[in-house]
Amino acid sequence: MLLRVLTWNLMHGRSVPGAGRDLSDEFASALAGWEWDVALLQEVPPWWPRALSDRLGAEYRQVLTSRNGLLVARRAIATRRPDLIKSNGGGANAILVRRDRIAAHRRRRLAWVPERRVAHGVLLGCGIWVVNLHATAGNPVAAQRDGRLAAAAAEAWAAGGPAVLSGDFNLRGHELEIRETGWRHIAERDVDHILVNSELEAAGASEVLDRGALSDHPPLAVTVRRPDPRPSGEPSAG
Repeated sequence: MLLRVLTWNLMHGRSVPGAGRDLSDEFASALAGWEWDVALLQEVPPWWPRALSDRLGAEYRQVLTSRNGLLVARRAIATRRPDLIKSNGGGANAILVRRDRIAAHRRRRLAWVPERRVAHGVLLGCGIWVVNLHATAGNPVAAQRDGRLAAAAAEAWAAGGPAVLSGDFNLRGHELEIRETGWRHIAERDVDHILVNSELEAAGASEVLDRGALSDHPPLAVTVRRPDPRPSGEPSAG
C-alpha cells in the first residue's frame, strides 16, 4: 500500500507578509487542494483542527503545546488581529487522516520549559504509526533531546511495526542525530523532516508544495510504502 504523508508548520495561521485577518479559509483550501492521506501540522491555532477535519472530511487528533492559558481571550484577539498577537494566540499540533481511520492515539510530553512540547502519534487502520513533532526552538541541544524522545516514543508505540516520524525538528538535516539510531531520512526542507523506520521506505521523491504566502514554512510531502518482501536479487513477476 501507499501512504501520502504531508507535514506543515502553519505559523499560527499567519502569512508572510501578514494579511491582518483570519486565514482559516485559505489554509483549509490549500490543504484541500493537495494529495495526502495523513497531514501532520504544527503551530496550529487550537480551535482550527476540528473545523479543518469537518472541511476536509478527515479524522483528527490534537495536543496543546504552548501559550494556551486564558485561551478564550487569546482566541478573541488572534481571530481579529493574528499578526499582532502572533504565537501568543496559542498553539497545538494536529494530525489529520483521510482515506483511512485512526485506531489509536498516543502522546509523549517532551518538555515543559521554555515552552511545552509534545509528540503525539496515531495508529492508522493500515497498521502504520504516524508521529508528529514540533521540537524546541532556538536551542539545538534541547531540539536534539526532543527528537530523540519522540523517536523513542514512536519506536515503543510501533513495537516493531512500520512508523513515520515527521514535523518541525528545529534542526537541519546534518544535525539530526536520530538518523544514527535506525531512522531513515526520506524528506527534508530546512528544519522540516520526514523519517521512517526500517519497515517503510519512500515510494518516490519528496515534494515541497507551493503554499503562496501562507506560513513561513512550505509544506513537505512524500509517499511511503512497505519495502518489497522479495529476497534480494529475486526478479519481480511479469
